[in-house]
Amino acid sequence: MKKLKIYLDTTIISYLDQTEKPERMAETHKLWDKIKAGEFEVVISDIDIAEVNGCNEEKRNKLYNYLSQIQYTFINSDEKSVDIATKMINLDILKKKSFLDCQHIANAIVTDCDAIVSWNFRHIVNHKTMMGVKAITALEGYNDLLIYAPSILVGEGDGDDT
Repeated sequence: MKKLKIYLDTTIISYLDQTEKPERMAETHKLWDKIKAGEFEVVISDIDIAEVNGCNEEKRNKLYNYLSQIQYTFINSDEKSVDIATKMINLDILKKKSFLDCQHIANAIVTDCDAIVSWNFRHIVNHKTMMGVKAITALEGYNDLLIYAPSILVGEGDGDDT
């Protein structure tokens, strides 16, 4: 059986060290254990790395340590992903201020990921974005992209607490 190819947005990496949200942190660690065990094909992008680099030094070092524990494909945003992200804004799927979230989604689309995994319920893991992404992938000729909270992949929780 083919491994699920997942794109991790930065919230997943960040929640590995999010002590103020212990339930989400614990669930993220369960997902990370599955990733370390090779259950998924993982993609991260230059957007993830730029956002990790924006953390304070202590957290940044911890997050890079976590990233060193897994195998992943690193991709750079390109013209195709910027074009799709721009179309998401133009179609009012998300607002211009959420362009980086659009780029995460677009990177997952153009790299043919099966799913994007995120804790961002405001901009990514929500009905409006899911329907918009479905429209974009259909219009642009890409495969559907699933949008999941970690609970879907670890089989726990309801994934709706904010």
